[in-house]
Amino acid sequence: MFVKRQWNEAIDGQAGTETPALSHGAVFEANRRALRHLLDLQGPNGDWEGEMVWCTMILAQAVIVRTIVGRPYGDAEKARIILYFEKSQRDDGSWGMHPESQGYVFFTTLGYVALRLIGVPATSPMLVMARRWLHSQPYGVKGIPTWGKFWLAMLDLYAYEGLNGIPPELFLLPEWVPIHPRRYYCHTRQIYLGLAFLYGMRFRASLPDKLRDQLRQELYREPYETIDFPALRNTLAATDVYVPISPVLRKIYRLLAAYERRHSATLRQKAIDLCFERILYEQRVTRYQGISPVSGLLNCLAIFARDPTHPDLGPSIEGVEAWRWEDEENGIRYAGARSNTWDTAFAIQALVDAPANVEGTAEALERAHEFLKNAQTTEELPDYEAAWRDPALGGWCFSDGLHRWPVSDCTAEALIALLALYEHPLYTVASPIEPERLRQAVTFILSRQNADGGFGTYERRRGGKLLETINPSEMFGQCMTELSYIECTGSALAALGHYRKHYPDFSGGAIERAIRNAVAFLRRRQLADGSYPGFWGINYTYAIYMASKGLRAAGMPASDPTLQAAARWLVRKQRPDGGWGEHYSGCLKGRYVAHVRSQVVMTSWALLALLEILPPDHESVRRGFEWLIRQQRHDGGWPRQAVNGVFFGSAMLDYRLYHVCFPTRALSRYARLLALHGPT
Repeated sequence: MFVKRQWNEAIDGQAGTETPALSHGAVFEANRRALRHLLDLQGPNGDWEGEMVWCTMILAQAVIVRTIVGRPYGDAEKARIILYFEKSQRDDGSWGMHPESQGYVFFTTLGYVALRLIGVPATSPMLVMARRWLHSQPYGVKGIPTWGKFWLAMLDLYAYEGLNGIPPELFLLPEWVPIHPRRYYCHTRQIYLGLAFLYGMRFRASLPDKLRDQLRQELYREPYETIDFPALRNTLAATDVYVPISPVLRKIYRLLAAYERRHSATLRQKAIDLCFERILYEQRVTRYQGISPVSGLLNCLAIFARDPTHPDLGPSIEGVEAWRWEDEENGIRYAGARSNTWDTAFAIQALVDAPANVEGTAEALERAHEFLKNAQTTEELPDYEAAWRDPALGGWCFSDGLHRWPVSDCTAEALIALLALYEHPLYTVASPIEPERLRQAVTFILSRQNADGGFGTYERRRGGKLLETINPSEMFGQCMTELSYIECTGSALAALGHYRKHYPDFSGGAIERAIRNAVAFLRRRQLADGSYPGFWGINYTYAIYMASKGLRAAGMPASDPTLQAAARWLVRKQRPDGGWGEHYSGCLKGRYVAHVRSQVVMTSWALLALLEILPPDHESVRRGFEWLIRQQRHDGGWPRQAVNGVFFGSAMLDYRLYHVCFPTRALSRYARLLALHGPT
């Protein structure tokens, strides 16, 4: 169990009311306070980690899985789970995709079922409100997306006949087939591996008949026995749909339905066995955590369905707990990812960028260095190619590295942090990482570059655009294949550019070639107005920040038209108060949408990008830092505001430590540049 310290922040909390004059001294003092606040948040293992706030889905599924496998939560845990559901319920009784979203049938239904499973009575105000909201929706629970239909079917609260097919035989297809699962984005591949196994088994849990019957009566507006489930396969709540079922996918669903009526029992068993073999590989090689708790929980059910006494079940249930987050204020929940390496890399960069040493910095950096040193993947995965994995050696994961799914930009940002630390005149670590391991990190980064010059995340791109036309998730977009991402490319460019300043190129000029191709990719992907579309952060502001730092580290002069166009876009988007703010709905609409309020995180990204391109005394830069310093609290931190991260187009995240790391990094950079110009 992971119990994290409180950040002592309030959403949209008010900073001090005094407005400091933007003298050099005011900037240096604001930077010192920010650095001290950042140092206070370092964890006992030397890392920094802020919660990635998403939704109640994983918590609900964890409750369902623990109930099914006969390992329920204790009473104290149940109370803290209920607390989190209470805290995150919307005023209308629903639960949403993220902290600022509308209600979803999917999340509300799973939350309702989970709460009933841990003993919350149907008459409780929380469930009365949720039930009222569900019944008010045009299709009610019958419109729950496919993943929700599947979870209900496993609980005997929905008929399998109402599901579109997820046959495990897909995993038996020849690997050259364009729709083979090995070509899927890795998270999607692992989720559908578990779904296909359980679908092939027609797994159905045994709930007490009384509770099962009560839930059937509570969830549906009509008698359960009268529902025509086969007619509901493509019935979806409008609130929940981000990617409608395409005409191509509808035809595939009809073919799968026909196949399901006539499938070979022998072939089905062979497919089930193959899926289970791959599930066990994933659990064991990730030390039972899985690539995420979403697939990890499905794998727990798969192991239980195969054999309730299987020796891998217990470790798999415990492995899910690696994703748990808990505090006194909000109770128990599960994060979709852990961000130890990611946050630690940015914290180190903020600390070493500062022009002056704050007491305790050297010790903090020594411990942070040791954390990153231990988090790097230093052994290759066994039989990784047969398991449809890419090489992992040399990479860093988003988290602490234990689950061994390293990522391109996490590796890049860790490498940037380490190299910046090693070259800093004030700090010396006791045991630097060996040059060969740094070289392995570069090799890992290079291995994630796609043919178009951009960089993917976990793997190179394996599938074409056809796969996105058959995206069956309904709630998420661009989740079927790896892509080339602006942000990952910017991080990779910055790391490669930094590395080549200190070490020779690889044979054949591999680093130089990768940089040249990545720069060309970023030039091509810039929009006519000078902006870049984001994928992992909100949105254009984040992408411009990452692209700008990568292009500058690669050697592009600030006067280059690409960078000047990006700077002009940022200056145009600056708000009258001096800050920047972007609303998450722009991710859904595919265009820039201004937030009604300036945001600390977006302002920090904009300023970091502008400091790569414009002089520090530029009017836009000065006004931006005036606003940022005005928002700083007396303890050196900043108020927590709107969501700032995103994945798959529709899933917004609040990276809690972004409200600390990025403004601190911006102030550190600004203070260092001002120090070069002397006092004013």
